[in-house]
Amino acid sequence: MFTVTILAAPSRADLSAALVDELRGAWNGGHPLWLAPGIAAEFPLAAEPQDFWQAWERLQAEGFDLAIQPTAGRRKAVLLADMDSTMIQQECIDELADFAGVGQRVAAITARAMNGELNFHEALLARVGLLAGLPETAIGEVLDSRITLAPGGRQLVATMRAQGAYAALVSGGFTVFTGPVATALGFDEHRANTLLAEGGVLTGHVALPVLGREAKVEALQDIAAARGLTPADVLAVGDGANDLGMLQLAGMGVALHAKPVVAAQVGLRINHGDLTALLYLQGYAAEEFVA
Repeated sequence: MFTVTILAAPSRADLSAALVDELRGAWNGGHPLWLAPGIAAEFPLAAEPQDFWQAWERLQAEGFDLAIQPTAGRRKAVLLADMDSTMIQQECIDELADFAGVGQRVAAITARAMNGELNFHEALLARVGLLAGLPETAIGEVLDSRITLAPGGRQLVATMRAQGAYAALVSGGFTVFTGPVATALGFDEHRANTLLAEGGVLTGHVALPVLGREAKVEALQDIAAARGLTPADVLAVGDGANDLGMLQLAGMGVALHAKPVVAAQVGLRINHGDLTALLYLQGYAAEEFVA
């Protein structure tokens, strides 16, 4: 059996019973279950419809997300999340660079790296090099004034952990940011790169080895194995090219507001909803959310 999930952005909450019934009727689906009025509904289906992606494109144009996945095993025991532009709304290195006066140069490299146009390792070293001479105090200022948590993140982490799941924040960014963000959101652990500094000033280097695409895959495998689980038990979420490995390996890999090159290679895509969409995809109803 499969489950079809239809989602509206919580800010709109305009998912109608008529739309749900239209899809259910066209695909001969089972009885619909509303997970949140106006926001999320699902129904069972015996087989994947051949015109699923045509329907997906139509609903995307109307502002709705549509997903289909096997019903069994939807609730995952591990959450593995990217940080930048996923659990927070910014790219930390871009914000630091803007603070340092090299914002445009770094943002251009970031965009190309996230689109898969540049090697992540080389792109990270090039961007960090432009931060040489920046006072370490800038990190705290950027955290306080420029970094905002993505909507739904606290509910996602808290709800999954309340059900016994383990939550890890795994970023190609920096521990000086993942530490505070992980604490704010309630993650069990965080992994990222370490910015190097001397005398209170950034050197323009990071500690090696660089945590990138391969390290995220290794983190998924290690965290699952340590708990007697497999990648099938993992929900991974991210938006950039360095997330593709873990998104494709995880039992539930979700491309969240992802770059086009990433979304094209991932079957579960959330472009309109927020992070609570990941709970609805697992079959959680809004009344089960933990704040």
